[in-house]
Amino acid sequence: MNAKKKIYLVTGGAGFIGSHLVDRLIALGHRVGVVDNLSTGKKEHINAKALFYHADIRDKKSMAKWFRGVDGIFHLAALARIQPSFAKPQDYVDTNALGTKHILELAKKYKVKRVVYSASSSAYGHQTKLLREDLALLPQALSPYSSTKRMGEMLMRDMGSMTGGPETVCLRYFNVYGPRQTTTADGPYATVVGIFLDQWKREEPFSIVPFPGKLLGAQRRSFTHVDDVAAANLLAMDSPRVGAGEIINIGTKENASIKELAFLIGGKNYPCIKAPARKNEVFETRADIQKAKTLLHWQPRVSLTQGIEQLKKY
Repeated sequence: MNAKKKIYLVTGGAGFIGSHLVDRLIALGHRVGVVDNLSTGKKEHINAKALFYHADIRDKKSMAKWFRGVDGIFHLAALARIQPSFAKPQDYVDTNALGTKHILELAKKYKVKRVVYSASSSAYGHQTKLLREDLALLPQALSPYSSTKRMGEMLMRDMGSMTGGPETVCLRYFNVYGPRQTTTADGPYATVVGIFLDQWKREEPFSIVPFPGKLLGAQRRSFTHVDDVAAANLLAMDSPRVGAGEIINIGTKENASIKELAFLIGGKNYPCIKAPARKNEVFETRADIQKAKTLLHWQPRVSLTQGIEQLKKY
């Protein structure tokens, strides 16, 4: 095998983002193992050239045998979405926090060099300013999902290289969209891009979640294409400028409103209706990505317009 080719483990590799990352790694000639319990991931999304380990990150013992000889781990496995976390907070703690602890313990035991962790911009909470990584976080997270992803970031620092564990880096994703994203078929809390595309294909009105005191669709999001997120992961694994638990935004500085997203998909005259309100949704996300540019030499390549045009043909 070429000296540059490595062995990687991707937790959550059957999921939306993880499966795209696996495809990129395989295309580069690396050997890839996928750990996924298929609770939300889909087996048909797993690259045929990857090894599939049907396992749950909550079960440390069952995963241990797959860490031997691994060069790096991309840790994406998690319970996602804010709204379902209010009903099942313990499940989110067990998976997102304790599961992450298991990954780090096994990485240390088997001397894995680096773990790249998929964090979340939900850590910032209700803040409408440009979101920088050194911005003080609000004392109280908005949801069990947000708090458990913040716990993951802390574990990456505290159980990483400074305490004899693997090198670590945390990527805070902003509103990822693209092929294989969640849709209305995956439940009521799919991503807004997936919901709108489903409704557009069925010629139904777009259902927009209201925000108190604001015009319908005024919320703004830093939409980030999944191809750009996969690219950021590859750079984070290889960059010599990270490895000490750094937190890095992966998003777009230019955000768009939900109404603007609706225009891109259906046109300015496409009908919109009010959807049921959601608990603890933020009004705006806007990512400062200077740190990603400096440490990873990363910046988004796919514009929202390009990404939506691609998805309308998908």
